[in-house]
Amino acid sequence: MSKNYYIIPIFVPQEGCPHKCVFCNQDKITASEDNVDASFVRETIDSYLETIKRSGSTIEVSFFGGTFTGIPVSKQNELLTVAKEYKDKGFIDKIRMSTRPDYIDDGILSNLKRFDVDIIELGVQSLDKDVLKMSGRGHSEEDVRKASELIKSYGITLGHQIMLGLPADTFDKDIDTVRKSIEMKPEICRIYPALVIRDTPMAKMFEMGIYKPYTLEEAIHISKIIYKMYCDNNVDVIRIGLQPTENINTDGDVIAGPFHPAFRELVDSSILNDGIMRIAAENDGDIELTVNNRTISKLYSDKKKYFSKVKNKLGKRLKSVTIDNSMKANTIAVKTADKTEYIKC
Repeated sequence: MSKNYYIIPIFVPQEGCPHKCVFCNQDKITASEDNVDASFVRETIDSYLETIKRSGSTIEVSFFGGTFTGIPVSKQNELLTVAKEYKDKGFIDKIRMSTRPDYIDDGILSNLKRFDVDIIELGVQSLDKDVLKMSGRGHSEEDVRKASELIKSYGITLGHQIMLGLPADTFDKDIDTVRKSIEMKPEICRIYPALVIRDTPMAKMFEMGIYKPYTLEEAIHISKIIYKMYCDNNVDVIRIGLQPTENINTDGDVIAGPFHPAFRELVDSSILNDGIMRIAAENDGDIELTVNNRTISKLYSDKKKYFSKVKNKLGKRLKSVTIDNSMKANTIAVKTADKTEYIKC
């Protein structure tokens, strides 16, 4: 998303969700106990709009935190009526929501179209039957396929949310899940490495030794592979890793798992530094790097964790790192004796 893209989040904690997934404690994840009604939605939108310059911006109201389409229709309509009012007046541009794959059908989508909903993200998590069962998801791969096809048939943008490293998961299963997801042609995706949250069934599984989450390095490794798979198939990965909050943090309710407050930046840094090493291995002679100032933090992420390894391996071959703000963001130019190649993250 561009820097002029603004999201107004409306968290609907636990509303409409018929299952208790082993990884989930929505109270901790959303950190919200507010009564979400029409007045709350209106007040939230007004509060955000006061700080956003409308000209040249894209503004979206997003309903997150629960299974929105599992809420009673009267409540859905109450909340969506407010969002559509602001959209009709030109104050916002898009309406988004997240929901479960088994809470999508023609009746639900026909109602959502009445309110001009633009984007629906499905909590897919996995498409492996054993992982789905062990995670208590209560839906199947076929539910995801049917829901994805229906959403696209209504002209609504389809999003998939994938969770890596759930109970019974492996790298191969994660990759197969993404392969199947890509077949369903989502336009956008979020990638979330599984975290062990306090007061969840998965926390008990972890404490009993039944479940072992990915390490941070394992999560970065598999996220890089999956990120590239989606990018190669023109799926926009809009988030990697959970948004840190007071609760979702190592000094909060995350008791284990690959949490890092800048997880995506670590993934991007690893991609960039891997690319530098690949080009260096394929070419002889000196290496010169050029990078936009906005991208240098990604190259040097986590106190130069990955860049230091590159620097040590290349030694005197690495001649310079030059800042050039005419370079595109998220891109590094790697100049060798014969040519210049570009790495993107």
